Amino acid sequence: HTPMYFFLSNLSLVDICFTSTTVPKMLVNIQTQTKVITYEGCITQMYFYMLFAVLDSIILTVMAYDRFVAICHPLHYMVIMNPQLCGLLVLLSWIMSVLNSLLECLMVLGLHFCSDLEIPHFFCELNQVLQLACSDTFLNNIVMYSSAGLLGGGPLAGILYSYSKILFSIRGISSSQGKYKAFSTCASHLSVVSLFYGTSLGVYLSSTATQNAHSSATASVMYTVVTPMLNPFIYSLRN
Repeated sequence: HTPMYFFLSNLSLVDICFTSTTVPKMLVNIQTQTKVITYEGCITQMYFYMLFAVLDSIILTVMAYDRFVAICHPLHYMVIMNPQLCGLLVLLSWIMSVLNSLLECLMVLGLHFCSDLEIPHFFCELNQVLQLACSDTFLNNIVMYSSAGLLGGGPLAGILYSYSKILFSIRGISSSQGKYKAFSTCASHLSVVSLFYGTSLGVYLSSTATQNAHSSATASVMYTVVTPMLNPFIYSLRN
């Protein structure tokens, strides 16, 4: 019932849902040797994928703020991180993610597509779907990149800011044992953040540079399957 484990349980739930949007369909495709997905199924998959991807990044930011308060304001930790604030932070994270995914998918529903399309990916990713549209996608691209900047870059900036304050606070600790104790409380979270953002940024940077659909799809497996799978191991070994 402590804030750290409350946020960790929410992260675990989001990770389970995140992998469940793509992995079951991928396994069915491998088993049946077919790669067909309905239009409705594609939109549904895209909606939940974006929802849980954004929610993952926001909850990681909330967890960074929790670590910041624990290390920089330890005497006021239980007062600041009270159950009401923790619940409100998680609720706001869900609301922002749901509204963003709803907006993106409603805009995709307004587009026209030709028949018998082939998406060069193992799931319906927004960017890949927009490239196959027959109608103008200028507004969709503006919304997509704006939301990526706000809901992807914003949480990352928040995490970096929290850890800059944490590092500054750790430098002020005189004893080496105190420094180690302070750093060890952040080690698991920092590992998860590095995996999530490192793999996701690597996917989009490599896909932009090479324009190779196969390599992009392969790299996407890292942050949609491998990273959520490693999170429980990281926190379990830490505990």
